[in-house]
Amino acid sequence: MDLDKRTKLERAQKRVATIKGFYDHLTIYLIINILVFIFKGKFIITLLSEKALGNPQILNWIDWNVYGTPIIWGIGVLIHGVIVFKIRPSFLTHWEEKKIKKYMIEEQESSSSL
Repeated sequence: MDLDKRTKLERAQKRVATIKGFYDHLTIYLIINILVFIFKGKFIITLLSEKALGNPQILNWIDWNVYGTPIIWGIGVLIHGVIVFKIRPSFLTHWEEKKIKKYMIEEQESSSSL
């Protein structure tokens, strides 16, 4: 196998590993957060049975973890997906293309005026 094919193979393998890493992250996120929602009631019952109700902040803490964790972690998963799949808003792509054309024209004009 020549060097060019080997390099392409290595890049493809790295790309697949990166995408697989994202899907692993997404799967773990979904499983953990589904379990947290399912067992929320059991957490509250366990804490109440241990007389943790004396501290009203404990229920706020549970709510924060049940609802806050998926939101914050979800933002991380979203950023991971954007990085892995190189998602870019179309207005940025169009802006880049316009700037490239502008600078190419400026370069052409400056070199032709010399």
